[in-house]
Amino acid sequence: MKLYSYRNTIQKWLTAIACLLLLTQTALGQTGKLSIELELGSTSQAKNDVQIPNDLSGTRFSAKDIIGNGPWTSARLNGLYNFNDKHALRVVLAPFSYSETGVSDIPIQYENQAFQANQPLKTDYKFNSWRIGYQYHFYERENHDMWFGVTGKIRDAEVSLQQQNVKATNDNVGFVPLLYFATEYRLNNKWSVFADIDGLAGGPGRAFDVNVKLNYEINNDWKLGIGYRALEGGVDSDDVYNFAWFNSVLINLSRKF
Repeated sequence: MKLYSYRNTIQKWLTAIACLLLLTQTALGQTGKLSIELELGSTSQAKNDVQIPNDLSGTRFSAKDIIGNGPWTSARLNGLYNFNDKHALRVVLAPFSYSETGVSDIPIQYENQAFQANQPLKTDYKFNSWRIGYQYHFYERENHDMWFGVTGKIRDAEVSLQQQNVKATNDNVGFVPLLYFATEYRLNNKWSVFADIDGLAGGPGRAFDVNVKLNYEINNDWKLGIGYRALEGGVDSDDVYNFAWFNSVLINLSRKF
């Protein structure tokens, strides 16, 4: 993605999430607090195995083996509106995609199309995650807090292969329910450690989004941090097999309103 387009997209995300949560704040009055966080990361894939169709007519291949492990630039926006000290609304906009060309050392049958080995093979991968959730502040001490909740996730995924004039694409948009847990430990009045997880396993698949950050409070409104995020999960159904693991080193900047 071109740098200008990338910056323009981030601006659109920021505007969208700010408008949504500021409208919520206006509608419900000034009893809560709103925070918006921008997260930028360097993301690598540790695993990305695909087979479509998930039967003898499809070839199980590793996108990581074809195009490498990256890294690629990633970004997400997190919004939080606290109705009061106990209840809060979360919004997460987490797009991710890459487009790379590599070489497969095996022939691949994908979506009823044949791709040759040892020839340039373009791989497009997209896994966008749009979430809205509720969290409950169930534990509070002088320097330690914990929350749990539920999240509704819209998964927008696509895997595409292209070799010369042959192209095959599988895309899927679906709803995924997740459980949420978060904890924050304040080391002193400036430094804190924050960790959270959105995740659930069951049926044909699983999804886990785990994050750990070290945050520095610049002032009452601004906070800066560094951290690590792991995304792991996938599905093993009659039609699709895809399990992936992505690791991100990140920086984040948040603002309270």
